[in-house]
Amino acid sequence: MKQVQLLKPGGLDNLKISDSNIPNLREHEVLVRVKASSLNYHDLLVALGHIPTEDKRVPLSDCGGEIIKIGNKVSRWEVGNEVMSCCFPNWISGQPKPELLSFIGDNEDGYATEYIAIPESALTRTPSGWSALQSATLPCAGLTVWRALIDEGNLQAGDTVLVQGSGGVSVFALQLAKAKGANVIATSSSSEKLDKLSSLGADTVINYKENPEWGREVLSATQGQGVDHVVEVGGANTFGESIRSVKMGGHVALIGILGGASINEILLPRIFLKQIRISGIAMASRASQEAMVDYLDNSSIRPIISHTFDLESLSEAFKLQMSNGHFGKIGITVCN
Repeated sequence: MKQVQLLKPGGLDNLKISDSNIPNLREHEVLVRVKASSLNYHDLLVALGHIPTEDKRVPLSDCGGEIIKIGNKVSRWEVGNEVMSCCFPNWISGQPKPELLSFIGDNEDGYATEYIAIPESALTRTPSGWSALQSATLPCAGLTVWRALIDEGNLQAGDTVLVQGSGGVSVFALQLAKAKGANVIATSSSSEKLDKLSSLGADTVINYKENPEWGREVLSATQGQGVDHVVEVGGANTFGESIRSVKMGGHVALIGILGGASINEILLPRIFLKQIRISGIAMASRASQEAMVDYLDNSSIRPIISHTFDLESLSEAFKLQMSNGHFGKIGITVCN
């Protein structure tokens, strides 16, 4: 079988196609034919060496695929079931604990491979009517949004949600918020992408390049009240304006650090005076993923995948991701 290995962390040139044997199964494992994956910022950090991993690691955390063989003590699945991965395969339910947070694609081999043997507990079914490629956009980005807005945010119809940029997390957050009856304010530095965000239902769009203090624009759009929820992906570059944008008693879901990890400005007085609730979000449990799948069964939401690459072109897909040339998700086809 074909797979991509990161021969040594620290550069895209170290991503190499290799041949390997189809793995044997333990009694509680299933063999998954990996049909598709998708890129996340975490995957890029692993490839570039910013997240440590072992030499010859197989990258990628997302998977949509089909079970083609089961171990002799498997009870959750049958051959032919369409499944998708769980990024934290040991986190079944409840609150996160350190011992549960082994991550596929850096602590363990990931899904840049045609076949993988994985514990039966580390998968969920896919939403009804979704393709493997569509389903492969959900385990990291989609589930992170679900936890941010639903599990932690208790999103209600009529709430206002701020999303930043046009990557996979932000676009899915826009889609989910609109499906739940919320108002959405979206930011981007690209007029073209702002138009696309508007076409997906964003009620207000703001060009943050033209408006560096874009939090003031958010306040203006909300009659000075601020938003109920911020899906914060920018880190150091956006956190201050996010704090400005959120309403008193509002919720900031801290998801990404695309603009840096160190915050120099002293924001604590603004945070406690506005009584803001800040949640650190890194995916969620299998139980939460199952709840998301149940919801999507009856939803018109479908993921936005602007570009698709085959497995052999994984490094080119990462280069596109680094250039911010995509909108929504970048898909990877593995087994046709």
